[in-house]
Amino acid sequence: MVWNKKRLILYSFLLVILMFVTLYRMPYYIYKPGTADALNNVVKVTDGFDSEGDMHLVTVRGGQATPLQYVWALLHPFQDIRLLSEVFPEGISQEEYFQVQLQMMENSQESSMVVAYKAANKEIDITYNGVYVVSVLEGMPAEEVLQTGDKIIAVNNQRVENAESLIDLVDKHTKNSKILLTIKRDDSKMKVEVGLAAFPNNPDKVGMGIQLVTDREVNVDQELNFSSGDIGGPSAGLMFALEIYDQLTKEDLTKGYQIAGTGEISYEGDVMRIGGIDKKVVAADEEGCDIFFAPNESGVKDSNYHVALQTAKEINSSMKIVPVDTFDDAIEYLSNLK
Repeated sequence: MVWNKKRLILYSFLLVILMFVTLYRMPYYIYKPGTADALNNVVKVTDGFDSEGDMHLVTVRGGQATPLQYVWALLHPFQDIRLLSEVFPEGISQEEYFQVQLQMMENSQESSMVVAYKAANKEIDITYNGVYVVSVLEGMPAEEVLQTGDKIIAVNNQRVENAESLIDLVDKHTKNSKILLTIKRDDSKMKVEVGLAAFPNNPDKVGMGIQLVTDREVNVDQELNFSSGDIGGPSAGLMFALEIYDQLTKEDLTKGYQIAGTGEISYEGDVMRIGGIDKKVVAADEEGCDIFFAPNESGVKDSNYHVALQTAKEINSSMKIVPVDTFDDAIEYLSNLK
C-alpha cells in the first residue's frame, strides 16, 4: 500500500513535469523550416496550361515556444528563438498581427497577378479604390485620431491612390510636424490633423504610426483563383508570378524541374528581400527541389542570395541557388534551361 502511494505520487509528479514541458507557453517564439508545396493546387488559371514540373511555395513555420520546443530549437540548426515582444509589435495583438500577414498575402497575390499577366501580354485592368488603415500602433500620433478601416483619400489636399504615394508624401515631413488627412469613415467624409513622430523601434523613421493597404480592383480576361489558406506574408510573390505566367503561356517554363524560391514582388516586377530564407532553403531541399530562386538585392553583402547559398552548402544540398533581382531574371533563367 505504501509502495503504491509512492508510485502514485511519483507518476503524478512526472505527469505534471510532462504537462509543463509540453504545454506551458514561454515568452519566446520559434521560427523553423516549413513546407515546400506545389503551386498547381494553390493557383488556378481558367483554361491554363499544365507543366511537367512544379513551382513551389516555401514557408517558415512559427509558434510560441514550450520548454520542450525551446530546448529542441537550441539543439537544432536553422531554428531561431526570439522574444515574443520582438515578433509582435507593441500595441498590436497576435490576432491583429496575423490579419496583417494575411492582408500582405492578398497584396502579394495581386501584385504577382499584375506582373504575370502583363508579362504574358494578357488583358488586365486595374482600378484604384483608395488606401485603408489596417492597424494603428499604440503610442503613436495616429492612435487618437485614426481607426482600422479608415479610408485615406488625401494628404494635405493632395489625392492619394496607393500606399506608396501616401508614404512618399508623409516622408517629406519631419518629426513633430503635422499633416492634414482627408478620410472616409463609414459613410462620413472628414478632415483630421495627425502629428508625426519617430517610430520607437526605428528612431530614424518618421510616421503617423499606421499600417496601410492599397485597395486595388484587378480584373483579368482569363480568370484566376488562389487557395493559399491561412498562409500569410508577402514572400510568395515571385513564385506566384512564375506559376501564373507558366499557366498562361503554352511553353512549359518548368522543363520538368521542381522549382522553389522566395521573394516579395512589386507591381513593377522587382524581387525584394524576405526573412527566414535559410529555413526556406532547408524546406525546399527536404522536398527534393532542383532550383531555388533567391533575392539578389543587387549583390549586396549578406543578401538573401548569399545566405541561401551558404545554407545550401551547410546542408550539402544539390539544389541550384539562383540570384534574381527581377521577375524577368527568373524568366530568363528558366527559358534557357534545357
